[in-house]
Amino acid sequence: MAPTGERTTDYFQIDQSKNKTEGESVWSTILSQVHASSPNKLPSCKLLLTLGDDESGKTSLVAKLQGIEDPKKGSGLEYYYVFIRDEYRDDHTRLGVWVLDGDSWHRNLLKYVVNENTFPHTTVLLTVSMTQPWIMMESLENWTAILKENLDRLNLDPEFLEEQKRKSLKRFQEYTEPGDVVDSITSLKKGTGLEQDTIDLPLDENVLTHNLGVDVVVVVTKTDYMSTLERDYDYKDEHFDFIQQTLRRFCLQYGAALVYISVKEDKNCDLLYKYLVHRIYGFPFKTPALVVEKDAVFIPSGWDNNNKISILYENITSFNPESRYSDVIVKPVIRKPIQREMEVTTEDDQTFLVKQQALLSQQVPTSGRPQEPPIRSPAGVQKTSERRLSGSSTGQGSPKMLDGAKVAAGSEGVLQSFFNSLLNRKTGPGMGPSVSPRTSDKSVVRNDDDAEELYCMTRTKMSLAPTQPDHKDSSSTPNSTETGSSSGSQ
Repeated sequence: MAPTGERTTDYFQIDQSKNKTEGESVWSTILSQVHASSPNKLPSCKLLLTLGDDESGKTSLVAKLQGIEDPKKGSGLEYYYVFIRDEYRDDHTRLGVWVLDGDSWHRNLLKYVVNENTFPHTTVLLTVSMTQPWIMMESLENWTAILKENLDRLNLDPEFLEEQKRKSLKRFQEYTEPGDVVDSITSLKKGTGLEQDTIDLPLDENVLTHNLGVDVVVVVTKTDYMSTLERDYDYKDEHFDFIQQTLRRFCLQYGAALVYISVKEDKNCDLLYKYLVHRIYGFPFKTPALVVEKDAVFIPSGWDNNNKISILYENITSFNPESRYSDVIVKPVIRKPIQREMEVTTEDDQTFLVKQQALLSQQVPTSGRPQEPPIRSPAGVQKTSERRLSGSSTGQGSPKMLDGAKVAAGSEGVLQSFFNSLLNRKTGPGMGPSVSPRTSDKSVVRNDDDAEELYCMTRTKMSLAPTQPDHKDSSSTPNSTETGSSSGSQ
C-alpha cells in the first residue's frame, strides 16, 4: 500500500506543476499578443540628425524644439532629446537629436549615429542660414555629399536599401493636401491593399533623382535677416524668389521638405515641430503649403513640382532663372567698415635688434646737466680778471680786501647811475645827435665836466665807504679805483 500511495502523490505533484506551467504560458501569450496588437505605442528608436555649417542656427533650432530658452553650444557630436507626448493616446516618448559640428572634419563621427540598425528610423535636417545666402547651395551640396558618403560606407544589403528607397518614394507620392478628396481615396487604397499602384505613377524630370532612403528636411534659419539684406545689400523680391526656386528644385531631387523659420521672431518654429512629429510618428497634420510670405515658406514633401516652381519665374526679370546660383547671388562688398582689433604679429628678433640699433645711432648724446645760457653783463660794465678773482675770494680774503669790498659796494651804485645818465642824456639844439649805448669811451673822456664830476663823486664815496653796511658785491672795487684814478689823471 505504501508504494501505491507514493505513486499517487507523485502524480498529483506532476499534474499541479503542469497546470502551473500552462497558466504561465497563457498569460505570457496574452501579454505578447497585447503588446503586438498595440500600434498606439510611440516608438523610442527614432532619431533626428542635424547637419549644417557653423553659425547656421542648429543649436538654437534644437533648443527651440526642446522649449529651452538658453541653448548650450558644444563641439564634435552633441546629443539632445525632444520630449514627445501624444495627448490623444496618452502616451509619450523621447526623440533623440544628434547635432554634428559645422566643421566637415568631424564627418567620421556620423558612423556612431547612422548604422544598419538606426538607418530606417533616421530623419535628416539640413540647415542653412539666410545671413549668408551666397553660400546656401554650396553648403547643401557639401553636407548631402558627406551624408551619402557615410551611407555608402555602411555596406547595407542592396535589397534592404532598395526597400527603404521604395518607402521614401511612396511617402512622396502619397502626399495629399489637407482636406482634399483624394485623401479618402488614398485611405481606401491602403485598406484594400492597392497602395502599390501609387508607386507606378511617373515622376517629373529631376524629381527624386538622389533618393537616399531617409526623410530629409531643408530648414532655412534666420529669415528675419531678409530686411537687412534689402536695406544694406539692395536685395529685391526677385532675388528672394530666385533663392526660393533654387532651393525648391534642390529639394525635389532628394524628395525633401523646405521650411523657412526664424527663432528670433518665433516664426514657423511650431509648424516645423508639428511636421516632424507627423513624418516620424504619424501624428495628424493639417497645415497646407505656404508660399505667400517670403520669410515663412513651407513646402511639404510631395507637394511641389516643376510647374509650381515655374510660377516664380514671372517675377524674375533682371536675370535668367536658369542661371547659375553663384552668378546671381554673389557675396556683396561690405559697405560699412567693421571695427575689428588689429592682429599683432611678432617680428624676428634679429630684425627688431637691427631697428633698435639704427634708432640708437641716430640719437645725439646729451650731458647729464642742462647747459645754462651765459649771463650777459650790463652794457658799459666790463668785468676784468682782477674783479673775478676778488669776487671769488670775498669769503676767504684778508681784512684789507674786505674793506676794499665795502668801498666798491658803496661806489658801484654811483657808477651805475653815472653811466646810465651818460647813456640816457640828450644833447641840446645844435650839439649833434644824442649819445647811444655804443658810443666809444673816447667821447666820454673828452668831456672835462663829466670827468671832474666823476672824480668828486668817487672821492666823496670813498671817504664814506667804511661807515656803510656790507650789502653789495665787492667785485667792482678794482674797477672803481681804477676809474677814479684815471679820471683824476685826466
